[in-house]
Amino acid sequence: MAEAKQADVSLKRDPRNAWLRLTLKRSQQEALASSAMTATSDNFFNAFAISLGASLSQMGWVTGLPQLFGAISQLLSVWLASHFPRRHFIVACATLQAIGVLAMGLLAALAGEHAVWLFIPLAMLYQSFLNLIQPHWRAWMGAIVPARRRGAFFAARTRLTQVASLAVFLLGGTVLNLTDSFAMAWLGFSLLFTAVALGRLVSAWLLWLMHDPEPTTPHVPGVFMQTLRQFREAWKDKVFRQYSLFVAGMQAMVAISAPFFAVYMLEELHFSYLQFVLSSVASILTQFITLNFWGRFSDLYGNRLVMIITSCMIPTLPLVWLFSDNFYYILLIQAYSGISWSGFTLSTANYLYDIRPFRSDFACYAALQAALSAGLVFVGALCGGVIASEAANFLSWSGWSLSSPIFVVFLVSTVLRALVALWFIPRSVEPKLRPRPQLLQLVFRIRGFNAISGVALDWLTVAKKRRD
Repeated sequence: MAEAKQADVSLKRDPRNAWLRLTLKRSQQEALASSAMTATSDNFFNAFAISLGASLSQMGWVTGLPQLFGAISQLLSVWLASHFPRRHFIVACATLQAIGVLAMGLLAALAGEHAVWLFIPLAMLYQSFLNLIQPHWRAWMGAIVPARRRGAFFAARTRLTQVASLAVFLLGGTVLNLTDSFAMAWLGFSLLFTAVALGRLVSAWLLWLMHDPEPTTPHVPGVFMQTLRQFREAWKDKVFRQYSLFVAGMQAMVAISAPFFAVYMLEELHFSYLQFVLSSVASILTQFITLNFWGRFSDLYGNRLVMIITSCMIPTLPLVWLFSDNFYYILLIQAYSGISWSGFTLSTANYLYDIRPFRSDFACYAALQAALSAGLVFVGALCGGVIASEAANFLSWSGWSLSSPIFVVFLVSTVLRALVALWFIPRSVEPKLRPRPQLLQLVFRIRGFNAISGVALDWLTVAKKRRD
């Protein structure tokens, strides 16, 4: 213990480590500055589209198209960033992302006849820049954070982001609720997006001030084709292929209904924006709280069991919305949603790490799985828009008695989620425990959160074996 303290003191006194301490401090400050973006992107975009007058079919495009372009951008990011210094590339993307969000604020103030179709490409640019940044930000953090401090550093950073993001989320809902009471919801969205853009600009400035020990990424000819060959080899793995189809399929079936929970709450139940935010917070807080429980549970009983349990819970999530429109009941089912999604997200992330062949490139497997999921989410969201548009005609033709046509979408999503789970459960396998060298640790961070489709985990890096 005394030796560890002495090492920390010597580290602080060593002037060669001044840049490291300052960079790590700025990274924590950057987490605070960018927290407004984390809170806003996945949780207010649908509400904003509804305020612009988006049709049910347009809601499918609002959900699906940005995700698709985000995945394509992530696949292109390695090739694209190899032509620029890493820090310059990240800062440029963050700045352009801030400008895009600022344009959303301007769109809120000047909303016209085609405002929704203008918002969709802005959301696409937002997701594209976010995914262009992610792989290089991971590599940058992996290069500067000492291996022995990695877990504690990112745990502290994640807690900071969680608290700040939830505070911004609640504040944004309060502002929207206040401006909407004066029939000026457009002003609330304009203020919200302007604040987010300013926060991202501060984030970009802090990133610019951080030190990068490896400023340039070597340009490797044919890197894009090499990546495609790695994808082809990964896809030959039967266990990985079935896992990827399961996760992507489940996310696609979730995307069928995901855009319409906001429509149901805001348009049909006439929730205030504050009620909408509080219902989302019930899910998000439950996800954060139960992540540790699911982590311990999976350590004891395996990730496969957690995946099976939560994949049986997820199909029931849209179904329980049919039984009551009471606000407190919806808070309860949102908390149930949070329990389900936290376990599913964590177990599928861990499962992917465990099933990949030993010493293979985890980044390749993660990118392929993410790209497949984004493609199917795009298809699912568009199908959900079509189903929602035709739901009223279907009820009239069939004679079914449902209090809302949107319930047709919820029922379809329930059935298809259940079919995906039933297909995968008998095919799932418990990966063999792989011997791990000392300090081998996969670090996850929370990249974003959503009340309907769960916490988004982003893998960071693997600490190498200590050679001494």
